[in-house]
Amino acid sequence: MKRAILSLALATTIGLAGSAAEAQTLKSVQQRGVLNCGANGNLAGFGLPDAQGNWTGFDVDYCRAIAAAIFNDPTKVKFVPLTAKDRFTALQSGEIDVLIRNTTWTSSRDTTSGMNFTGVNYYDGQGFLVRKALKVNSALELSDAAVCVQQGTTTELNLADFFRTNNMKLKTVTFATSDEAVKAYDAGRCDAYTTDASALYGERLRTASPDDHVVLPDIISKEPLGPSVRHGDDQWFDIVRWVNFMLINAEELGVSKANVDAQMKSDNPEIRRLLGVEGKQGEAFGLTNDFAVRMIKAVGNYGEVFERNLGQGSPLKISRGLNALWTKGGLQYAPPVR
Repeated sequence: MKRAILSLALATTIGLAGSAAEAQTLKSVQQRGVLNCGANGNLAGFGLPDAQGNWTGFDVDYCRAIAAAIFNDPTKVKFVPLTAKDRFTALQSGEIDVLIRNTTWTSSRDTTSGMNFTGVNYYDGQGFLVRKALKVNSALELSDAAVCVQQGTTTELNLADFFRTNNMKLKTVTFATSDEAVKAYDAGRCDAYTTDASALYGERLRTASPDDHVVLPDIISKEPLGPSVRHGDDQWFDIVRWVNFMLINAEELGVSKANVDAQMKSDNPEIRRLLGVEGKQGEAFGLTNDFAVRMIKAVGNYGEVFERNLGQGSPLKISRGLNALWTKGGLQYAPPVR
């Protein structure tokens, strides 16, 4: 009995020591002085650098929000452009601190890939881009069509499932990168191109004649997209998760980039806790209590991030849909700051 108790105590001690040793990401980022953020680098609306190397996009703003929370400086980010194939290895190896690259949350990625998804910042689904001249109104009319798709993605698997379920013949044309797939589609090598519906609006703009193409209304899968971190560091997981939650709560409470300073004088207890005027929420994460203020000043609230990069204020003009707040018929819902 004594041996069993001793063994259990030793195992517990080792486990706690291991956890403490693994909880080093925040410290490493602070010592380095920059956040290494895995991004797309090739997708309008989500992650794309211009000719001068200035990055913009929905996911890019999340990277900047994390940097603002840690450093009070949204520019302290090194964007690491990653292909779909390389993104998981980059996270597992420690090349990046966080992966924010329109990546779908799945069971296998949560387990065998050693990733922890911190939440859903964009509810998406797979769709199809076709030429208007094809006169196709539904993906169900694509039997025997050649479809361009990127290798090593859930997109490729969903495509096969959809055609198999509907007893349709499929001619898959696969490519290592989305850039290659879009160029092949635009050159006429495929009848359709498939990826997340949100991405299709951006990829359509890259074709030679965007007005000649249309995104079909069909959504054939669930694609919950969000940031992910490595297994084993709960503190870092909590920080990245609550960056998203704080942005959503800010929109719900009406706190924006323009009014955040004024809102710090609010009598609303929810706003006061969100902005760190009351409570010690930030200290619990290993950050300053006003970390949400830093983020909102840098990128705005969730709605502002969406509108600027994907919504009606952007070239993509994607409707909020499922990404509207829960109070407005959508799925975006964040736990309270308390």
